[in-house]
Amino acid sequence: MRILADLDARVSVCRACPRLVAWREEVAHTKRASYAAEPYWGRPIPGWGDTEPRVLVVGLAPAANGGNRTGRIFTGDRSGDWLFASLHRVGLAARPDSVHAGDGQRLIGTRMAAAVRCAPPLNKPTVDERDACAPWLDAEVALVAPSLRVVVALGSFGWQAALRTFRSLGWQVPRPAPRFGHGAEARLTAPPGTGRAGGRTEVLLLGCYHPSQQNTFTGTLTEAMLDEVLGRAAATARMPG
Repeated sequence: MRILADLDARVSVCRACPRLVAWREEVAHTKRASYAAEPYWGRPIPGWGDTEPRVLVVGLAPAANGGNRTGRIFTGDRSGDWLFASLHRVGLAARPDSVHAGDGQRLIGTRMAAAVRCAPPLNKPTVDERDACAPWLDAEVALVAPSLRVVVALGSFGWQAALRTFRSLGWQVPRPAPRFGHGAEARLTAPPGTGRAGGRTEVLLLGCYHPSQQNTFTGTLTEAMLDEVLGRAAATARMPG
């Protein structure tokens, strides 16, 4: 989809947030010792995957030495190792790993996007940075919404970003706002005249604990828990009609 490719190109040159620009470029210059011989992307990370996805995975932001290094979201870090392995197990990724942008990985009916497109210090963007980046996710969701059936929000930040985005696009979001939790579900209703595929009017929002090292090392998130949510997304996306 040419319009989506144009959006990705514009995302990749954004310099709207001085603190994030300085941090992503400093990391790309100094580099982690284990990646000293590798080039770093050091720019905002566009969405990646199917251009007409049935499943959209929304995360917080790229990792400083993961996506900020490889140029692909959730690629080259421990969180991505967990996520891609699970996506592969449930049939949404062609390979069980994602190492670099040219590794042949392919998402199946699925797309990934970050709420904040630059790696933030300590993985904590400010409210102003979150809000400055929100139009990129809004624009991306607007382009892929006709084919979407499921959104998987990784962590409470991704959950809130998804709710804000769909609300800003005129979708009906339950009130009071649904609370995040692992396995939480909410139905988002499309506004009239949005050209939804097959005349469908709803997208299912699923909550999933973020596959951060803190969550996976402590057992807060297990492989079975991750597979359960992504498997639910895959099954819903494959339903006819």
